[in-house]
Amino acid sequence: MKVEQIYTGCLAQGAYYIESKGEVAIIDPLREVTPYIKKATSDNARIKYIFETHFHADFVSGHVTLAKETGADIIYGPKANPSFDAIIAKDNQEFKLGDVTIIALHTPGHTMESTTYLLKDKKGKDYAIFSGDTLFLGDVGRPDLAQKMGELTERDLAGFLYDSLREKIMPLADDVIVYPAHGAGSACGKNMMKETVDTLGNQKKMNYALRKDMTKEEFIDEVIDGLLPPPQYFPLNVKMNKEGYEDIKTVLERGTRALSPKAFEAAANETGAIVLDVRHQDDFAKGHIPRSIFIGLDGSFAPWVGALIADVKQPILLVAPIGLEEEAVTRLSRVGFDGTLGYLKGGFEAWKKASKEYDTVSQIDANELKKSIETENAPVFDVRKKPEYLSEHILEAVNTPLDFLNDHLAEFPENKIFYVHCAGGYRSMIASSILKSRGIHNLIDVKEGFKAIKEVGIPVTEYVCPTTL
Repeated sequence: MKVEQIYTGCLAQGAYYIESKGEVAIIDPLREVTPYIKKATSDNARIKYIFETHFHADFVSGHVTLAKETGADIIYGPKANPSFDAIIAKDNQEFKLGDVTIIALHTPGHTMESTTYLLKDKKGKDYAIFSGDTLFLGDVGRPDLAQKMGELTERDLAGFLYDSLREKIMPLADDVIVYPAHGAGSACGKNMMKETVDTLGNQKKMNYALRKDMTKEEFIDEVIDGLLPPPQYFPLNVKMNKEGYEDIKTVLERGTRALSPKAFEAAANETGAIVLDVRHQDDFAKGHIPRSIFIGLDGSFAPWVGALIADVKQPILLVAPIGLEEEAVTRLSRVGFDGTLGYLKGGFEAWKKASKEYDTVSQIDANELKKSIETENAPVFDVRKKPEYLSEHILEAVNTPLDFLNDHLAEFPENKIFYVHCAGGYRSMIASSILKSRGIHNLIDVKEGFKAIKEVGIPVTEYVCPTTL
């Protein structure tokens, strides 16, 4: 038996490859399926099953394409209602894979179809669970993302989750390995660990949601406390995962068309496409196409695209580092953004050589910000998430979280210079690009963000541990 976790950091997502005696199961595959097919081929094996733990909201799974290319069966748990052919497993239904067995444990709560898959080795011993978004390391799946089902509320779903954990998962042995669908950084939970694999025994000791003395009401209150609104693109990804989607080969072919500066400009004007610049933030600051939006490939690219662009049908034109155009289109497609129309051939340098208009972002370092605060009482806007801000922030700084920047546009001064910062410089450049696209140009970005701000001694509030907020 071979079990391999295939972890994608940008999405904080874990897919799984299980092989036994020439038969393979894939759990929660990504949109681009060629790596799974190549891996099975190298093992002289065939992909027999594609297990989906639930209808994912934060990424588009590769189940439809993988089934088409391999003939493998797609398997969902009870209550699932996809528009395509799939096996809807009964609770405790067994699936043989070579010498091992995979059992579908219906664990509703995150969604009503959520299912945990229990892997038993060839001796019949419980080996691992693939818990999807039911159980994370350090947390559990949020119960507010499911599509509305009648009169069910997030409290109802949290109650189902409590029962699922205690009836299906906690009775399993402590040495059972936990393989979750997500890790730290995912919007599907609140306090996930950085680790991506653990034992169930350790989770029973340290995961707040698995406390033995916890009542259902206490569980419900703790699980729903502090949940931030989910990104707007989540329901659109659920819809694609339930109903199917365009083949990624078609998406890549369309998205990787090289456009000259003239053709690129014409396409932007004629289609209403967003110009998305995915270079490093320092390059964007030095020069970019006016009104373009920066979201760099080096950061949490796909989740920020989903949160800020929101509409997966939005046409997109790319400005990318030379050689990374296909990677950008691929990563956009992972979260359902299939509308890339092409990229700027020759990159931003070609735009400049064509004598096209371009814009810049003014920047200062933390030492310069310190002087401005001391001499000018300069207004500072902190675009980190609310828990980061509450944990520690510059005195008098205003919190305008990047996720909800559009809700705060009226708070920025119309004429006076103001400063924008985040934790390290990535998010503040995204915020700067959005503000400039809205016609707000009297901003200055603070390089290296709060990390540098603390190092130079700018007065900040007393530190509060984020886990207590």
